[in-house]
Amino acid sequence: MTTALTLPVISSADSLEQYSRAIRAYPILTAEAEYALAVKFKQDNDLEAARQLIVSHLRLVASIARGYMGYGLPQSDLIQEGNIGLMKAVKRFDPDRGVRLVSFAMHWIKAEMHEYIVRNWRMVKIATTKAQRKLFFNLRSMRTGLNSLQPDEIAHIARELKVKPEEVREMELRLNGHEISLEANIDDDSDEQFSPIAYLQDESLEPLAVIEARQTEIAASTGLAHALENLDDRSRRVVEARWLQEQGGKTLHELADEFGVSAERIRQIEQKAMQKMKVLMLANN
Repeated sequence: MTTALTLPVISSADSLEQYSRAIRAYPILTAEAEYALAVKFKQDNDLEAARQLIVSHLRLVASIARGYMGYGLPQSDLIQEGNIGLMKAVKRFDPDRGVRLVSFAMHWIKAEMHEYIVRNWRMVKIATTKAQRKLFFNLRSMRTGLNSLQPDEIAHIARELKVKPEEVREMELRLNGHEISLEANIDDDSDEQFSPIAYLQDESLEPLAVIEARQTEIAASTGLAHALENLDDRSRRVVEARWLQEQGGKTLHELADEFGVSAERIRQIEQKAMQKMKVLMLANN
């Protein structure tokens, strides 16, 4: 369904406002019109009906994406992920259940955005279980002010979200803090390592342990270089542009413009390249 549909896209970060104006031009469907289109798509696989259902809800995706701006990820990428969720919702929508598409689609839109955020927001290490992910996405909205949570507030949130009070405190610290890399850059082969980890080291550490740690760092750097070398040119360019640039990576849409393909295609190339690199790095160790 996705390859045959023509939908508005965000070609670059600069065109986000232009995209917003474009999607506002699509009318909001009445319940009767939505039902008729959904029936045509479900029974006849009418892609034009599916397209109308999708574009009439693009404003919903953009609105939900604005709620996740605080995570420091590109707004255009969040919208792209949300649009994928919207398309999945349209594909699964049953008009005979008596529920409007907007209510049904919100779950799919948020699920795609949540997965993208957890996958890409490097500061999140704790959100590994369903309950912890719920904590991650609800803690900000459950706070009553800007000050640190009080013990009774922590206990209340822990009960509501079915997590431990210690997890609430740790997540609050993560959300309030700034991400700082403890390790030096993995491609930095300089002998002088002035990274935060250097100030936290135990000076009583045995020399053998220091040597082993240094060898591990070198092996990781070598493994990364080896994995990158085994990618094709396009895959290597996507990985380097997205994750290995000092001044912030490129968005899916910027790379889509560069290669003349869709942002979804870039996302697929990135995922495949990451999987291949993981296998190569594990084998190298």
